[in-house]
Amino acid sequence: MLDLANDIRSLSDFKRNTLELLERLRETGHPMVLTINGKAELVVQDAEAYQALLDRVEAIEGIQRGLADVKAGRPKDPPVIEDAEAVPAPPRSIGEGRPDARVTPEQSRQPTTRPTGRVPR
Repeated sequence: MLDLANDIRSLSDFKRNTLELLERLRETGHPMVLTINGKAELVVQDAEAYQALLDRVEAIEGIQRGLADVKAGRPKDPPVIEDAEAVPAPPRSIGEGRPDARVTPEQSRQPTTRPTGRVPR
């Protein structure tokens, strides 16, 4: 990620060539180390590349927390949603999702129950 030949510059050089170096930061996404008196003092990075770095760090930290929980014998249960309301399923048309349940127009006009001649108890 860091190109030692091109991504380490003096602060003075950065000040003299700011526009050029900012363009390079945007194009490469690589951070640039700025030195003062030959010592690394600052790191400059494009905002989009920095956000991507933060996202990766956050994901890694989450994985590490999960692994530590498993190692300690305390895996977390999934969250319980207590105040959720049940949402009814949308109405289905006759035979929807069941290829063996095709209904012809003649069948749809027939009553759905047939008398059996028995009296319910």
